[in-house]
Amino acid sequence: MYFTLLTPNSTPIFKYIVWVLGKIMEGIFLVLDKIGIPNIGLSIILFTVFVNVCMIPLTYKQQKFSKLSMKMNPEIKAIQKKYQGKRDQESAMKMNAETQAVYAKYGVSPTGSCGYLLIQLPILFALYRVIYQIPAYVTKIGDVFRVLTDKIIAVDNGTFISENPDGLASITSALKMYASNIREGNLSNGIIDVLNRTSTADMAVISAHYGLSDLTYEGARIISTAGEKGLLDIYNNFLGLNIRNTPWYIIKESFASHAYLLMIAAALVPIVSGFTQWLSIKLAPTQSQPAGDNSQADQMAQTMKTMNVMMPLMSVWIGFSFPTGLGIYWIANAVVRVIIQIIMNKRIDKIDFDELIKKNSAKSQKKLEKMQEAQAKMQNYAALNTRSIESKASYVNKDASADEGESTTAPTDYAPGSMAAKANMVNEFNKRNSK
Repeated sequence: MYFTLLTPNSTPIFKYIVWVLGKIMEGIFLVLDKIGIPNIGLSIILFTVFVNVCMIPLTYKQQKFSKLSMKMNPEIKAIQKKYQGKRDQESAMKMNAETQAVYAKYGVSPTGSCGYLLIQLPILFALYRVIYQIPAYVTKIGDVFRVLTDKIIAVDNGTFISENPDGLASITSALKMYASNIREGNLSNGIIDVLNRTSTADMAVISAHYGLSDLTYEGARIISTAGEKGLLDIYNNFLGLNIRNTPWYIIKESFASHAYLLMIAAALVPIVSGFTQWLSIKLAPTQSQPAGDNSQADQMAQTMKTMNVMMPLMSVWIGFSFPTGLGIYWIANAVVRVIIQIIMNKRIDKIDFDELIKKNSAKSQKKLEKMQEAQAKMQNYAALNTRSIESKASYVNKDASADEGESTTAPTDYAPGSMAAKANMVNEFNKRNSK
């Protein structure tokens, strides 16, 4: 029996981002642990706030670009209309030059927000991975699971978990989730993968089978009993919800035990998650229509509008079947983004974009002048080299037309590998073979 490896990501470049974020998450959890509130849910919220605050400069640049694009697009469209239907190379070059001049005038790059997204996306994916596999990045939590895993391996090498004879739903789901990533020789890490996705009820079954209820970590019991709350439940308890369980599971368990307030709280997690994401999208600056014909622009605008509605709805649906901790992350992320967006909107509204465009236009003009000066220097240098080569080559041609006994006046200090030196070699070869 083998399971997937629960270790930090090993993808080039991406693994370093994940490693850094993992260290930040571990630091936050350890600080909370030191002050007596070792809580994963609170760690996720603080972690999300910290990362989003660090990304404010990128987000701000992206928002400012969106505003500048709205002012710039009419000029881009005018250029495209001017050269519409012209397919010759000269027209294409002129159109490209005029378009680049407009981008320079507004001080933005043609790649625009795509460049900012390319920087942000790896961070967001890494953030998600750290939250979804906390035992792999927070050493103390991983060590707690490791105590359970060592006992399980000692009993039957985890056969009960791999065969799942009782058909425990959360274990079945975990095994399916990691089936494509199964790796040989990492049994201990693989069992942690599954235990990290196991519901509290299924964990109780595993605990009874392997006798885990008496195991402790640093003097504290790991698995909850009737008289004592275990570390795993303490770590994962957030406002009464065990964030390791899915909202569906909590709703069913709460309904059966008549804990209706807990049931409502569990249902609110994915619902609030969807609403806050919708609000975050709503407050974002209106994206300008892409330059092009009106029908194409209208079609893309309609597609974006549909996606802005469907994505929050999808997050609600997904939120019911994924661990509650993921829903808490989505809520925290959306709320932080909404707050940042409100502050940015006020700041951006105060910007005098006409003055900004003037400054950008002046900067672009200076850059253009420097480029033109550099090009002129290069052209002059190239012209001097060409005249030098032609001058030396003329001496070689004079030698080639002279008699055999006639002495040459061609210079002999040709640079090795130069055209003049090569021409001289050819001339000498011809003279020797013509004797």
